[in-house]
Amino acid sequence: MMDDSMYPQWTAEIATRRRELAPEALAAFRAFNSSVFGDGALPAKTKQLIAVAVAHVTQCPYCIRGHTKEALKAGASENEIMEAIWVAAEMRAGAAYAHSALALDVMKQEGQSREARHDEHH
Repeated sequence: MMDDSMYPQWTAEIATRRRELAPEALAAFRAFNSSVFGDGALPAKTKQLIAVAVAHVTQCPYCIRGHTKEALKAGASENEIMEAIWVAAEMRAGAAYAHSALALDVMKQEGQSREARHDEHH
């Protein structure tokens, strides 16, 4: 189980303080959120499943909890939510594997540089 002490419990006090510190930004964010999660080409359930997956990739515990609840409310099954999480896990792992091409490129360049330096000295 995740150590919740790293993430303070959401309270009305926190919500009020955030609103006091940046009311315009909060209003804009809420409007953006409503626009993104409102009716559109994708149904609410699909949008929430995407949000659950992305929340796992971005590792936002508040987003994971909130969007999992919203996905359930939108009619997503527990199996659908878990499958979305596995898609996120594969994408994260796949990205690490795909980025190995960068390391291979550096190793190739450094290997060629070492060979060139070795040839210069012999």
